[in-house]
Amino acid sequence: MISIALADDHNIVRQGLRALLEGEPDFEVVGEAGDAETAIELVKLKRPSVLVLDLMMKGFDGMEAIRHISNHMPETNIVVLSMYDSEGYIIESLRAGAKSYVLKGSTSEELLRAIREVAAGHRYLDLPISERAINIFVQKSEASDFDLYETLTAREREVLHMVAQGYTNAEIAGRLFVSHRTVEVHRANMMRKLRLKNRTQLIQYALQRKIVPTSR
Repeated sequence: MISIALADDHNIVRQGLRALLEGEPDFEVVGEAGDAETAIELVKLKRPSVLVLDLMMKGFDGMEAIRHISNHMPETNIVVLSMYDSEGYIIESLRAGAKSYVLKGSTSEELLRAIREVAAGHRYLDLPISERAINIFVQKSEASDFDLYETLTAREREVLHMVAQGYTNAEIAGRLFVSHRTVEVHRANMMRKLRLKNRTQLIQYALQRKIVPTSR
């Protein structure tokens, strides 16, 4: 029996996934989470074989959840279920520790296959690429000519632009209607992904990308 946890911030999506998965004789859904932080706690408590995780959820960054679970609870294999098909998201998810990346527009059979594959210890993408192609993606992400900006989420890009314009974390939180802590997490993720160590390097990077500060 393959035990599965679900993490998605849309109730209707989780309900649909549960109905689909519980129809399989070898699947058991052991819990649900509506955000990444709750997903981490759920995995700690239930230790499922597979976590089906939406990459973009409110609050704590989904990529950080992948990294935390992969580092501290590696027995749980992560299947990313996302609407984003960009190479940057796929690469960053795999580097963070996800074993599979499935698009929300794919068929239910693709998701079922992905879950069974990762539970058996394999990687799986619902794209016409092989294990070798996955390794090429990972290697490319470490190459000097790879555009690290492509690994940023939409929210991380917003934070980058605002920091470049001189806004403080508190001001960014107010403009994005999120908590100060959430901004700190997005900013730390953005700095790590871009391999920047301080604000001076961030400003230099922003200038190179022609992210020009505007008057406030």
